[in-house]
Amino acid sequence: MFSKEQFAKLMDSTLLRPTATRDDILRFCEEAANYHVASVVVFPFWLPVVRRALVDSDVKIATVIGFPFGASGRSVKVFEARTAITNGANELDIVINIGALKSGEQNIVESEVTEIVNTSRMTGMTQDAKRTVLKFIIEGYYLTDDEKKLACDIISEAGGDFVKTSTGTAPGGATVEDIRLIRNIVGPDIGVKAAGGIRTTEQAMEMLDAGASRIGTSSAAAIIDGYNPDDYLESAGRKRSRKER
Repeated sequence: MFSKEQFAKLMDSTLLRPTATRDDILRFCEEAANYHVASVVVFPFWLPVVRRALVDSDVKIATVIGFPFGASGRSVKVFEARTAITNGANELDIVINIGALKSGEQNIVESEVTEIVNTSRMTGMTQDAKRTVLKFIIEGYYLTDDEKKLACDIISEAGGDFVKTSTGTAPGGATVEDIRLIRNIVGPDIGVKAAGGIRTTEQAMEMLDAGASRIGTSSAAAIIDGYNPDDYLESAGRKRSRKER
């Protein structure tokens, strides 16, 4: 079972609201620093502001690439990734080319993911030798299980660090079934990020129990506040007792 501090470090606190102002971003960063979450996820425009706001914090800075549809050209995504790292991003959440994947154009998706990985690694080497964490979003709501498997295999082969379920903009977000499927495909060595529609502590715990290693949410503070390790130990004990009967 996670301590409160460990649980907070599983949260990517997200603010991707197009109407968010500079003041909103600064308040968001202050909250994230107070809760010691894993990272904040913001639009690329806000990276310089967030970098200054979190300069003395243990919170990582993340941004999105090709968001939300993944339909930008490969060179555009590569440029976005390189610029984001230069502007202070420690982690990138990158939407794969969903349309190309569904068209059966595997080579396009492979080339794009591989080039983004390679470019990000090289760019990161010039930024005080800090390795950039790369989370590729597959948008599972739109994919068949076979397409999910193919996407996971491509990301794994290219050297991605995480497979992420969703952008949060599709009609459906993370599901326990998708987390289990992805974890079974990628094994224990790649991160799985559950995102999209996760607003309660109970939902977050379900995703973690299914195999997620990071939670993306715009409700990080509420989820962390709702987490009591003792409560979940008692709940787990009751479940074991029922199984034993």
